Amino acid sequence: MRLDAPRAPSARGAVEAASIVKRTRSGKDASRGSRGDAINVFSFVGSQVVTSLGAFGQFWVFAWHMAVWLLPDAPRRRTWSRAMPLFYEVGNRTLPVILITGMFVGLVLAVQSYDQLKAAGFEERMGVLVTLSLVKELGPVLAGVMLAGRIGGALTAELGTMHVTEQIDALRVMGVDPIRHLVLPRFLACLLLSPLLTFFCDLIGSIAGWVIAVGLKGIPSEPYWFFIADAVEWWDVATGLIKSIIFGGAIGLIACYKGFTCRPGAEGVGRACTEAFVVSFIAILATDFFIATLMQGLYKTIWGFRSLI
Repeated sequence: MRLDAPRAPSARGAVEAASIVKRTRSGKDASRGSRGDAINVFSFVGSQVVTSLGAFGQFWVFAWHMAVWLLPDAPRRRTWSRAMPLFYEVGNRTLPVILITGMFVGLVLAVQSYDQLKAAGFEERMGVLVTLSLVKELGPVLAGVMLAGRIGGALTAELGTMHVTEQIDALRVMGVDPIRHLVLPRFLACLLLSPLLTFFCDLIGSIAGWVIAVGLKGIPSEPYWFFIADAVEWWDVATGLIKSIIFGGAIGLIACYKGFTCRPGAEGVGRACTEAFVVSFIAILATDFFIATLMQGLYKTIWGFRSLI
């Protein structure tokens, strides 16, 4: 009996076998690549979370270090002598920006609200809407944002430059606490002048609303101010001032912290200035929500609900 010799594989079969092997290998490589990408994403997110939490903790350590010097040094004349030039920088140089912001906000609020109020027969109460919006919310928030953009970036750039050029390290070598010498006066300037800037923002916004109401819409002047005096309470003014004080302190602390911890070089200082403004803006909005909720709850608990109509 004769055995047939094994047939050699055809060229077509060899090609199909090679393609099967190639697809198998590519599938394994793809699965490995997808698992590797997922691991990279999780590791990146985890590292960012850990870094953010570490920076958050370092910020509060920095704030506590400043608070330790606040009460002992606040009554001293030397502290105020270092803070006076900063009062001029924070207050006088920021006031024009605040006035322009408050004026245009008051103009826009008056123009946007007139038609709806007139349709309901409450056009004489336009001043109440404009002034309450400014006093309780828009005034403190916009003044804080302008302060963060105008002064927060300048403080971060100044302290960041000192950090990059090792001037802060030189103060430590000489036995001087840089937080006591540099941060405390800047914090006091932002903390104390922020309510004053907010007051001017509220005032010019109410006057701008009055110009629209009386000059363009023909509303009598007396009802405009009468309803404002009747509706706006000291609680509303105090709410806005409390917000502005907290916003000013937060802006001063964040700006100084970013300056103290910026990376070396001009790029590090520029990035620190940007981060200082962004973080200050987010802090203002988040803090505004919690303060508004707290103050509204306290008011309802003490006096109950109050209608403006």
